[in-house]
Amino acid sequence: MTLPAHTRPPRPPSTPPSSSGAALAVLGRYLGPLWPRVLLLAVLLLSSIGLSLYLPQLLATFLDTAQQRGSLSTLTRLALTYIGIAVGVQLLSAGATYIGADVGWAATNRLRLDLTTHLLNLDMSFHKERTPGELIERVDGDVTALSNFFSQFAVRVFGAGLLLLGALVMFWREEWWLGLFVTSFAGITLYAMNRVRQIGVEPTRQEREASARLFGFVEERLTGLDDVRALGGGPYTLTRFLGVQRTYFWKAYQAWIKRSAVWQLSMLLFSVGYVGVIAAAVGLYTAGVVSIGTAFLLYQYMSLVEEPIDQLTQQLQDLQKAGASLIRVGELLNLHSHLQQGTQTLPGGALELTFDHVSFGYETPEDTDGPDPDAHLVLRDLSFTLQPGHTVGLLGRTGSGKTSLTRLVSRLYDPLQGQVRLNGVPTTDLDLHALRRRVAVVTQDVQLFQASVRDNLTFFDPGVPDDRVRAALDEVGLLPWLDSLDDGLHSQLPVGSLSAGESQLLAFARVMLQDPGLIVLDEPSSRLDPATEGRLTAAMGRLLQGRTAIVIAHRLDTVARAHDILVLGAGRVLEYGSRAALARDPRSEYSRLLTAGREVQEEVLA
Repeated sequence: MTLPAHTRPPRPPSTPPSSSGAALAVLGRYLGPLWPRVLLLAVLLLSSIGLSLYLPQLLATFLDTAQQRGSLSTLTRLALTYIGIAVGVQLLSAGATYIGADVGWAATNRLRLDLTTHLLNLDMSFHKERTPGELIERVDGDVTALSNFFSQFAVRVFGAGLLLLGALVMFWREEWWLGLFVTSFAGITLYAMNRVRQIGVEPTRQEREASARLFGFVEERLTGLDDVRALGGGPYTLTRFLGVQRTYFWKAYQAWIKRSAVWQLSMLLFSVGYVGVIAAAVGLYTAGVVSIGTAFLLYQYMSLVEEPIDQLTQQLQDLQKAGASLIRVGELLNLHSHLQQGTQTLPGGALELTFDHVSFGYETPEDTDGPDPDAHLVLRDLSFTLQPGHTVGLLGRTGSGKTSLTRLVSRLYDPLQGQVRLNGVPTTDLDLHALRRRVAVVTQDVQLFQASVRDNLTFFDPGVPDDRVRAALDEVGLLPWLDSLDDGLHSQLPVGSLSAGESQLLAFARVMLQDPGLIVLDEPSSRLDPATEGRLTAAMGRLLQGRTAIVIAHRLDTVARAHDILVLGAGRVLEYGSRAALARDPRSEYSRLLTAGREVQEEVLA
């Protein structure tokens, strides 16, 4: 299926844009509400940095005192002070790690919530092109890659810069020419790393894309596991899985190689830096310019120059990952539903449904080759009105447009031409949430959750009273089944524990709790035995009472109580009218279907 141009997701850019602006915007949006914890994190980190700068001074004093044969009490005091401060640095670092993780999880959980809400509000055209596994990887994998970015990136970069500045000041205090050398070295190192860091962004984005495809493949095959086993598709599926896994492995390997370029460059440059500083320290000590403690101090401060640059290197690698994830998350957040959000609401009671010259297709004319300009249309110039409280039986061959018609009613899509109106109001003028509260759809495959009976019926809404839930189950004839459960409404409902008929009845109970004005039933009795079908038919009669309904049916018995019949063919209305009148008219399509059905039944009985 080709999507309309206006709903297709944009392709990832071949050259990823700079993520600096996006990074600052995301930091401000998700860390702003957490500013007290971020402030505490900053205090812990900065305190740790200050003490780290002081420790080499203590060590140098200890060495000089020891060389000069100072008193044991002085050495003991210096040693205990050093140990106490070192322990304090570790405690501060541990506290910063804890607070940072807390901030990271809080921020990323807010982002997951926003991203999930955004995805749920996108058009069906988007979800038809993406597997659930791919979207899970986007919501969880990409957001998890941003955890360190949220929790410690800004504070650690600032802290590393401050530690680097402090170490450089110490070098300038000892010897100006040594301070100039180390400062130049640090500047060259940071410049070089900043130049190479971007090479890892695009490979990391491709790695995340490959991971999303792997998740999507696994989810899709697990969903169809019964068919894969029954049709002997296991070897093929395994071969395809190995291919997808191989692609992900090589993308991850290439991304790791590109990201490690920053670390490799850092190692090379610091080898040169350490040689220079140690040579200078040895030369100054040999010349008698500095003491052994000061010589060791220079080495210690060089390690304090390396530490923040290593920290910056690590943060730059995390920024590469975050940059790739920010691009992918940004692509999703920049997609918007093309369904207009109206403001009007619908009254209570049964609704009137009108199709006014409606045409619809999943493709645009530009995507369809051939001389027929309407070849892309699934529904063609549909016009009919369903009166409030009436039930229409929707008949037609496979591919006639029955499901597409109901998708327009629940506004999963909008028509390309014409209008769909509820109570005279175009669906495009209605608030989407208000519309979907008043229009309910029951599909053949009922989605049940591994949760309690109550949660399955109320969709986890704690505000629905238990009495209403029990009354809904009583209406569909499931109260004896409920009473047989150990914990009643709070009994867990494992997926697969119910028959097809019981699942359909639970779906009916859900609809009764929602109390809509229009119901769409998609072949509710297609998979049931006659006894269960009888229970379902009785429950369906109570469900449809006082409501407008569309019942999609392949079996004519399903629409035996419908007020009207609508027959579709090739996306057009072949006939629409009273069921009783069409049944009496031997020239009607519905009458011919009834006759054909009786002939088939007689042949079976004979």
